[in-house]
Amino acid sequence: MTERLEAIVRGYVQGVGFRWFVVRRATQLGLRGWTSNEPDRTVRVVAEGNPAALDELLAALRTGPAGASVERVDARRLPAAGGLPSFTIRADSHSGD
Repeated sequence: MTERLEAIVRGYVQGVGFRWFVVRRATQLGLRGWTSNEPDRTVRVVAEGNPAALDELLAALRTGPAGASVERVDARRLPAAGGLPSFTIRADSHSGD
């Protein structure tokens, strides 16, 4: 069974390697999806995979890498849509899948 996690990470999260942190952790967890910087200085994350792995990724998002200061993570879980590649970084302000 797979699920989808869509999250917006708020705080000091751009310019600190946050997206690379997400890619490394998501790849370790066997997740598929993407992350991007948004114009409002947040980081967006879309991931699909095992629900337990998504829980671990969400916990990592709430901490972030050294140098980041996460204020809040707005997250929602949905049924998996499928069709996502290996975990990637997308261009700033990507509109979706």
